[in-house]
Amino acid sequence: MRTTMKSISLMAATMAVVGFGATAPALAEGSGSTSYQADLTQLNDSGASGTAWVTLDGNQATVKMDTKGLLEGAPHAQHIHIGGAGQCPDPDMEGSGVDGAIRTSDAMDDYGMIGASLTTKGGTSPDNGLDVKSFPTGDGHYERTFTVSDDVASSLKDGKAVVVLHGVDHNGSGKYDGDQMSDLDDSLPSEATDPAACGELTASQMSDMPQGGVETGDGTTAGIQDAGILAAGGALVAAGIVGTVVSRRRSARSEK
Repeated sequence: MRTTMKSISLMAATMAVVGFGATAPALAEGSGSTSYQADLTQLNDSGASGTAWVTLDGNQATVKMDTKGLLEGAPHAQHIHIGGAGQCPDPDMEGSGVDGAIRTSDAMDDYGMIGASLTTKGGTSPDNGLDVKSFPTGDGHYERTFTVSDDVASSLKDGKAVVVLHGVDHNGSGKYDGDQMSDLDDSLPSEATDPAACGELTASQMSDMPQGGVETGDGTTAGIQDAGILAAGGALVAAGIVGTVVSRRRSARSEK
């Protein structure tokens, strides 16, 4: 009897080790959930950084994110990008912006186009890609649960999804301005949509995922020359602005 009980205890201990092995992706918020994490690093010398966590259960995603180093008081569009190589661009790449700054379309081959908009309220589809009133302002914490498309869910599972934060104060003026206009909407300054930070989402243990409610910013329009125009720009993104940019780049290459 003692031998039998000892064997059972050893089996239980072994199963515990195997069940919680360090190499197995964590299952969170349900037996069918998978966790992903992205370490966000700066682009365009923005000084921005952070960490994003995603828990996917079917097509329901819970996204949490901590950020710092972003332009204070200004709204920052943030998305899950899909359809590219599933990677962030080289931060030292020569972009088409002023002084070689990377603009959104410059890195589309790397991270693709918008798959989901990480808004604090309202819609979360690509249609809401530039909905300024629904994005966080400055640094802080973000949390939201919403339904993603099949394409986004598949990209997460395949390791091809990327988190991108936008909005860079290139000239240090404290707001989005400058002579060059955005490659997503030519009524906006390029600073408003240039990528500020990027991170590739990979399967994770989620051991450092923040718990409890978090602040998401107030969605104010500080730092924008014309916030109404930026809000309208979201519809233009949905209508195919990004596709137009890509077509122009291909046409330019053909002419060469």
